[in-house]
Amino acid sequence: MNSMHLRTAFDVLVSHGLLREVITGTQWSLDPEALSDLTFDAVSYDTRAITPTTLLFCKGRFSARYLSAANDNGLKCYVSESEYSEATNATGLIVNDIHQAMALLSAQFYGNPQNEITLVGITGTKGKTTTAYLTHAVLNAATHGKTALMSSEQTILDGTHPFESELTTPESLDAFRMMRQALDAGMTHLVMEVSSQAYKLNRVYGITFDVGAFLNISPDHISPIEHPTFEDYFYCKRRLIENSRRVVLNADLDATAFLTQTAALHHVPTTYFGLELQGASTPQHIPYPPQALCSQLPDATMNLLLKSSEPGTSDTQATADLGPLHLHMDGAVNYANAAAAAAIALAVGVEVNDAQAFRAMESVVVPGRMEKFEGSGIVAYADFAHNFDSVKTLLDFVDATYPHAATILVTGSAGDKAFDRRADIVHAAQDRVCELILTEDDPGNEDPRAIAEQMRAAVTNPDLPVSIVIPRARAVEQAITDLKKRPETSKILLAIGKGEEKWMKTADGHSPYEGDDHVITRMLQEK
Repeated sequence: MNSMHLRTAFDVLVSHGLLREVITGTQWSLDPEALSDLTFDAVSYDTRAITPTTLLFCKGRFSARYLSAANDNGLKCYVSESEYSEATNATGLIVNDIHQAMALLSAQFYGNPQNEITLVGITGTKGKTTTAYLTHAVLNAATHGKTALMSSEQTILDGTHPFESELTTPESLDAFRMMRQALDAGMTHLVMEVSSQAYKLNRVYGITFDVGAFLNISPDHISPIEHPTFEDYFYCKRRLIENSRRVVLNADLDATAFLTQTAALHHVPTTYFGLELQGASTPQHIPYPPQALCSQLPDATMNLLLKSSEPGTSDTQATADLGPLHLHMDGAVNYANAAAAAAIALAVGVEVNDAQAFRAMESVVVPGRMEKFEGSGIVAYADFAHNFDSVKTLLDFVDATYPHAATILVTGSAGDKAFDRRADIVHAAQDRVCELILTEDDPGNEDPRAIAEQMRAAVTNPDLPVSIVIPRARAVEQAITDLKKRPETSKILLAIGKGEEKWMKTADGHSPYEGDDHVITRMLQEK
């Protein structure tokens, strides 16, 4: 049973310089001896889940009117950046930063589970989910089913049974609660995706990862409600490095030298992974001794070479060549993700010669990531690509794998955020597809047709057929119908942005959606 005394919460906040004052009615105090004798057996940021022994965190766009129901349910104490003495008689712990306070107090309430489990954090503009799944597969095999997962798609707290995630990186309270659940289920390791917003909003405040991985970086999530500039986005991503005991970096990035400097500044040992494209016109330069290297083979599979060295050195202690690696997911980028997962596993401590553990990657299927469907002479991919870089990478794969194909792209762009994506998706695709169908993609509080019109306005290719089809299922249906009529031998459908998601985020919340995968399957089966 988890619990925490009010005096303990007071002491934690004071020790981290977060407490401003304690307010109960008209009484202001900083005297710990004057605190009521109150023990919490629950913590929450939901005013609908309050009992007399629940500590409430007032975060985000909190309003005093939310306290009415909480008062009726016996609210005794809350933590907030603002005091609400006119709305409640409950004791208020007034703090400088509610997100930092919530992280520290939630960790304390759940017994600081981050100190009892081996934590892996993975960040990057693209590939986080795929790399997290691949890493989980290797570690779960190596630990005999004792590795948990927190990803943007699914959460697994017992090593085996997944459930749908709500955020890429959970709120701190939820993250610490799930860490405790994982430990109670016998887990020894946990793999987490770490978004830029996780650091922007202090969702991982107070966590030090045993291994942090930085996959790549390109402009994304830049908007008035996310990151105001690329510099801010990149900085938030880089914070994973200073909050890791060891970091794994992509040796193929232009930013690798700067990331290495970041690690050196914070005295974080560093190892590398890379993708070696043998036979390419300009082989990629790998400037550091990689710990895991994927080399391209003629049949589009990859050869995985693993090197193990002592932390902080480049002296190779052991090398294992696993030979051809066959992933379920197409595209060289996924083999780079596999190299990242292998390097992470080695950094965690998986033995370099544990071939069975590393080969667990071959059975991984990531829902909505390069998910392939075939039928009626059409090859279709449902993928989560949603910005310039990921769309370009996807089309690079199509051009290399299906030369001279007729390709139709179905896409939208999310509402309320990352407004630059709308034009970027168009610019990445407009000269490389034969038809563009614009549709809805989590419009939130915006009109999906207005978003689609903005995207159509970004098209500068006068020869590109562009249409707006809302709702999304009809857009996918229209694309397949159009492809069936085309004379080309090779026909490709790319439905991007939603992956396998079965809901659409609108102003009214999450509305049910059939899912791109289901629509594609249904349409390809029709004659």
